[in-house]
Amino acid sequence: MLFLQNQAAEAYSTFRLKTSLQQVIEVQDVNELNTINIDSAPIILGEGSNTIFLTEQSRPILRFTSSQRTILNETLDTVNLHVEAGHNWHQLVSWAVNSELWGIENLALIPGSVGAAPIQNIGAYGVEFADICDYVDFYSWADQAVHRFSAAECQFGYRDSLFKQSLTSKGLVIAVGITLQKKPKRVLNYAGLDTVSDSASLQEIYAQVIATRQSKLPDYTKLANCGSFFKNPIISLGAYRSLQQQFPKIPGYIVADNVKVPAAWLIDQLGFKGYRLQDIGCYERQPLVLVNFGNGTAEALLTLVNMIIGKVKDRYAILLEPEVRMLNKDGIAYVKS
Repeated sequence: MLFLQNQAAEAYSTFRLKTSLQQVIEVQDVNELNTINIDSAPIILGEGSNTIFLTEQSRPILRFTSSQRTILNETLDTVNLHVEAGHNWHQLVSWAVNSELWGIENLALIPGSVGAAPIQNIGAYGVEFADICDYVDFYSWADQAVHRFSAAECQFGYRDSLFKQSLTSKGLVIAVGITLQKKPKRVLNYAGLDTVSDSASLQEIYAQVIATRQSKLPDYTKLANCGSFFKNPIISLGAYRSLQQQFPKIPGYIVADNVKVPAAWLIDQLGFKGYRLQDIGCYERQPLVLVNFGNGTAEALLTLVNMIIGKVKDRYAILLEPEVRMLNKDGIAYVKS
């Protein structure tokens, strides 16, 4: 276990706003969690690809770095894996593809750790983490014990889960259990993959996902960003039909009895693609991605975020919700009103 003091926040967030973290704790073993003596629950951090520190953090930051991957069971059709939270997500996808295991190839190149996957219920190109999840192991601060939640108990939703709701700040994800398939299970009915052959190999689909993402999204190691900044809003079918009368070209995708509207389309229609406010802006190829050109500030970021939210609400009567976690000085998710 490592205790690090006064760390530059840029090293712990892919958005790289310039501020500081008073204390960072890196834990490599579950048993070490029982020895941590802190006044309040720490801020749990994976690889920082979905977190922005708006200002100096007084609460301790905790990272669980153990990253073992274990095959629990194997049949003629499936492989059950136990993967610890510190494992890099894209490396897990790459290993699965190289092992000819289907199920997560559509989730290639999503940045971050395995531990973050169930919290956000990460998803892309028609596949979500929930689709392959068996269980999530969660360490609770209250009783200093590990609890196993089945996939059904995780209450997965669109970019949502039990761990993002009632269990926020109550502990941390330390491992997940997933099932991958040995036989092809292609999901290609999504823009970007709909041109791929119905008989495409696992490697071909994986390569297409990566190529599609790279064509739209900036490399965070070269241009600081946290990927898609806003959730795609889900509205009622009635509200969508009403909007169609005003905006005939508005896209939408049926989700149960509701409609998911692409946030990128809404933002683009308002002219934000390539828009820049000081050193914060909307990426020139994908307005859903906010970027830090190097010297961005929290003030400029919040101004742009609220400008986008306000204009989308005024034009479409839709309230956008940030997908990225922005933390104020108390480590609380914060959007300036």
